[in-house]
Amino acid sequence: MRNLLVLLSTVVLAVAGEQGVRAQATRATAAASPLTIGQTFTLESKALGETRRINVYLPLAYTDSATIRLPVLYMPDGGIGEDFLHIAGLVQVLTGNGTMRPFILVGIENTQRRRDLTGPTTSAEDRKIAPKVGGSAAYRQFIREELMPQVRQRYRTTAETAIVGESLAGLFVVETLLLEPQLFNAYLAFDLSLWWNNGQLAKEAATRLKAPGRPAVSAYLATSS
Repeated sequence: MRNLLVLLSTVVLAVAGEQGVRAQATRATAAASPLTIGQTFTLESKALGETRRINVYLPLAYTDSATIRLPVLYMPDGGIGEDFLHIAGLVQVLTGNGTMRPFILVGIENTQRRRDLTGPTTSAEDRKIAPKVGGSAAYRQFIREELMPQVRQRYRTTAETAIVGESLAGLFVVETLLLEPQLFNAYLAFDLSLWWNNGQLAKEAATRLKAPGRPAVSAYLATSS
């Protein structure tokens, strides 16, 4: 009798243990769900002759309202495997704690980064960094004539815009500031590659910034050693 009780107890514990493992496995499987941080779409570009992927982060101020309109922060290097997640996280934190106004973040995923973010150059060394360089004018046309109208159509935006970039993207930001300042209201560039074309942009900056009729914009530049 005693042996029978021991045997029954062992069976019950084994069955209960197996059911517990199955239940835990079921709970673990059921708990998984997609993690969504924003939206993504593609845009056929005539200016660039290719399809571009655009990633968008919408802050809570936007998603919690059916009417609010927000300014837009454009970002080259805006792919998921590039800087989009970092900047989206910063926008989320800073808007959440009230140190930054809410912005819609629009990230432009790269296809040929060194082609799109560089202007013309007379330097043979510059031309060695990629098969194609000097395409910044076409990239700017894409932003102006194709991407910006699409963003205004898809989302509730204000007229206020800004652009942020680092390294070669910072070079593009400053080039746009100097050549087409009316395109954005604010320009943010970090560790910008002003060495491009033997530093020609930096040499021209003072003259261009003093040109009559330039719009009043904000510019924030930062470098690190």
